Amino acid sequence: MLIAAAVCPHPPLLVPEVTGVSGPGGTELDRLRAACHEAVDALAAERPDLIAVVGGAGRTAEYPPGAVASLDEFGIPFSLPSAAAYPAGAPGLPLSLTIAKWLLAGVARSSGSSGSAATTTGPAGQDPAGAGPPPVVWWGIAADATTAECLDLGERIAALAPRVAVLAMGDGAGGRARGVPGASDPAADRYDEQVAAALAAPCPRALAALDPAQDGDLFVAGRAAWQVLAGAAGQDDFDAVLGYAAAPFEVTYFVASWRQAH
Repeated sequence: MLIAAAVCPHPPLLVPEVTGVSGPGGTELDRLRAACHEAVDALAAERPDLIAVVGGAGRTAEYPPGAVASLDEFGIPFSLPSAAAYPAGAPGLPLSLTIAKWLLAGVARSSGSSGSAATTTGPAGQDPAGAGPPPVVWWGIAADATTAECLDLGERIAALAPRVAVLAMGDGAGGRARGVPGASDPAADRYDEQVAAALAAPCPRALAALDPAQDGDLFVAGRAAWQVLAGAAGQDDFDAVLGYAAAPFEVTYFVASWRQAH
């Protein structure tokens, strides 16, 4: 059963090694990073039995726990684990899951845990139940996955444990970055408003209603992951916080937290 979820974007610039010292846009980037960390911290604080990370990939597949998060393709010397700690030929994660692994590693560092995710801790950094961080499963979702496929995967993920949390990684409309910077894009604006409203409500049915045909036209990289979340949520009631919704670099980023209503 889904008990909590976090929605975050996955631009490489979230990782400090990518941007170095703060420059133009640094304050906005700090706001985005802070919102992502807050959402993932809230997810871990719900103490799920399992965290399922979902994000766009070349094909729909589950990745092994030892898969490497790396930004080598962007020319950035960043990897989890470090390059010296993983064997040659280890499978690599797609960008969406790479950024998720970085976010979850931040939770582990802040809690003093050596795992890839963390639970709420008590005095001296000890978990009150004496348990370590929950296991994490990693799912890449094909960009062209149908709505039915995404919803079905979400339902299956929610059934994996009594208390499942989903971290859904995805960017909103990115067509502005490929056109004239700052130019108006009414279609992208309408799409972004629909997503923001669905995440803030929260309304899984509205996420499920997103049109896959718009992914290519608007350069949307999050639709499939959001619809997996919709499938995992089902008809249950959730409280939601939309922590961030803006397009600071001509790509729309959303950060949201869902928590099962009590």
